[in-house]
Amino acid sequence: MADNVTSLFRSTAAHSPSMAALTREGGEGAGPVDFCIPCNPYFPTPAMFDDMSARLRDIITYYPSSADTITAELCSLLQLPPQCVAMGNGSTELITWIDHLLVRESLAIPVPTFGRWTDQPMETGKRVDMFPLQESSGFALDLAQYAEFIRARGTRVAVICNPNNPDGGFLHKHAIVQFMDAMADLDLVVIDESFLEFADAEAEPSVVQEAMLRPNVIVLRSLGKNFGLHGIRFGYLVANPALAGRVRAMLPKWNLNSFAEHVVFMLKEHGAEYAQSLQQVRRDRLDMASQLSSLPGLTVYPSQGNFLFVRLPVGAEGTVVRDRMLTEHRILVRECGNKIGSSSRFLRLVVRPQVDVRRLVSGLEQVLYGTSRRGAAVPELDNGTSYSSGTAAVDRLVSETNGSGMRGLAAQATGGGAPGPAVAPAAAGTGMPLPAAASAVPAGAVPAGPGGGMPMPAAAQVGQTGQGVRFGQMGQQQMPQPVPQPVPQSVPQPGPQSVPQPGPQSVPQPGPQSVPQPGPQSVPQPAPQPVPQPMAAPAPPLAPVAQAPAPVPAPAPVPAATGPTPPGVPARGGLTAAQVRGTNGLSPAPATGWPGAQAWPNAAGMGQAG
Repeated sequence: MADNVTSLFRSTAAHSPSMAALTREGGEGAGPVDFCIPCNPYFPTPAMFDDMSARLRDIITYYPSSADTITAELCSLLQLPPQCVAMGNGSTELITWIDHLLVRESLAIPVPTFGRWTDQPMETGKRVDMFPLQESSGFALDLAQYAEFIRARGTRVAVICNPNNPDGGFLHKHAIVQFMDAMADLDLVVIDESFLEFADAEAEPSVVQEAMLRPNVIVLRSLGKNFGLHGIRFGYLVANPALAGRVRAMLPKWNLNSFAEHVVFMLKEHGAEYAQSLQQVRRDRLDMASQLSSLPGLTVYPSQGNFLFVRLPVGAEGTVVRDRMLTEHRILVRECGNKIGSSSRFLRLVVRPQVDVRRLVSGLEQVLYGTSRRGAAVPELDNGTSYSSGTAAVDRLVSETNGSGMRGLAAQATGGGAPGPAVAPAAAGTGMPLPAAASAVPAGAVPAGPGGGMPMPAAAQVGQTGQGVRFGQMGQQQMPQPVPQPVPQSVPQPGPQSVPQPGPQSVPQPGPQSVPQPGPQSVPQPAPQPVPQPMAAPAPPLAPVAQAPAPVPAPAPVPAATGPTPPGVPARGGLTAAQVRGTNGLSPAPATGWPGAQAWPNAAGMGQAG
C-alpha cells in the first residue's frame, strides 16, 4: 500500500494527488488527516451540510440557474456591481481565460507561487518572467525591486498573489495600490486575493474597490478555499466593466453547477458563522505556528494565509517526510519540491484545529528525529546529485515550450557534465526570453543574474542563496553569454546618454552631422566635434540597486542604443504612471460594506483585525 500511495505523488506533475485517489489507494476506512488542501475547516457548519444533504437529490438532478443569476446573487451579498464581476468554475478557469484573452506576450510573477500562474502562460507560448523570492529575506516580496525587474524585462502583465501561496507573505493595501498606479501603462495587473480573507494584518486589505476604477487591473477571489468547499469549484474576479465583460462573454452560460448555486443562495443566512470561522482559523494559525516552532531545526515563516510554510531541518528530505507521514501516521502534507523557486526542503502545512496539530507535531517528531523504529528521515535522495524536484519542474516547463530538452538543463543545474551548446534565440511565441544579444536593454535596467539569465533583484545580487543561485545557473542554458567588451582607456562620465571617448570629454550638442558608433571601438572624435543625441525623452530614474563590490574592475557600460526600441522592450522615453493618468494618484473609494453589519464581514470579506 505504501508503494502505491508514493507512486501517486510521483505521477502527478503539478500538485498532490486528489483526496479521492488517496482514499481509494488507502483501502478501507477514512482518508488521511488533511494538512495539504488549504480549506476552511470550520465552514460550512454541520447544520449547513445537513441542509445540503437533505436537498442532494434536487441539487444533482436539475440544471442550475444561469451564471448571470448566480453572479447577481453573489454581487448582492458582496455589494458589488454585477457588470464588474465574472464568476468561474474555480479560480483556475478564470486564470485560463485571463491568459487566453488578456496576456499577449509576457507575464511576470514572483516565485514560488501558485503553479497555474507559471504553467498556464507557458503552455500557451508566453514568456514568463519569474522574480525569485529570497529565502534570506523570508520570501518577502519587495515591490520596488519587483517593479524594477518588470521594467528591465519589458514584461507586459504583472501578477501579485496576496497572501502568496505557499509562503503566506502579505502586502499592505497602500503598497498594492501604489504598485498598480506605477504599472498603469502595462497591459494588465492581476492581484490574486484567493487567501486574503484569512488575513488579519489590517482590517480592509482588499483592493477590489480600487480595481473597478482602473483600466488594467483584475482582482481574483476564491470561494472554495474560504468556504471550505474545494470540490464545488467556484470563484470570481472583479475589474472595470470592460475587462470583466470580456471574460464573462467567453464563459459558458451554465459554467457554474447546482452546488455552487445552492451555497451562494444560502450564504446570506450564515454570515455570522462564516465570520466566526475566519476568526477561528486566525487563532489556530498562531497556535500552530507556536507548536511547530518548538521542533528543533524547523523554520516557520510568517503567514497571513490559512497555511504555514516551513523549512525542514538540515538533511531532511521532504519527499521522504511526506511519504512516511502518510503511510505511518495517515497525515497528508504538501511537499513543495515541484513549486518553481522552492525545493524539497519545504512543506506547506494547512492550518487545522489544535487536536489535529498535536497529531501532526507528534508525527513529525517521530519522522524527523528518529523516535520511531524506522529512524530519522535524514538521507537525501540516493541519485548522486542534488537535483531537486523543483528543478525538474523547471525542466518540464522549458522542454514543453521550446523543445530544448531536459538533460542539458539538469546537468547545468547540478554542476554535472559538460555545458551544452548555447541555446539559440527562441522564436516569437515560444515562451522563452530572447538572449541579451538579440534585444536591447533599456537604460537603467537591472543587470542579469549570475550566468546571464534573468535580471536579478538587488537582494539576489548582493547575497544570492538557495534558489537564487539555481535560477542564475539555469539562465546560462536559457540565454547565451554576452561577449565581454574590452575596457576603454578612460571611464565615461555618468549619465544614460554618455558615450565613452578615448580623448578629452566634449560637450554634447544637438545636430545631424554624424551618427556615432557605439562601443569601445568607436573612432575618437575631435574635441570640438559635436556628438548627436537620441531624440527620445529620458526615462524616469529607477531606484538605486545595491551592488556588491567587485574584486576586479567591471567592464564599461554599453552606450544606450540609438535605433528604434525593439518590440516588447519599454521605450527609454516612456511615460510615468502619473503622466499616463494625468494625476499623481486616485483617492481610494470607501468600502460599501456587506449587508447586515453584525452578520457579514465588510466588502473585502474581512472582519475586524484581531
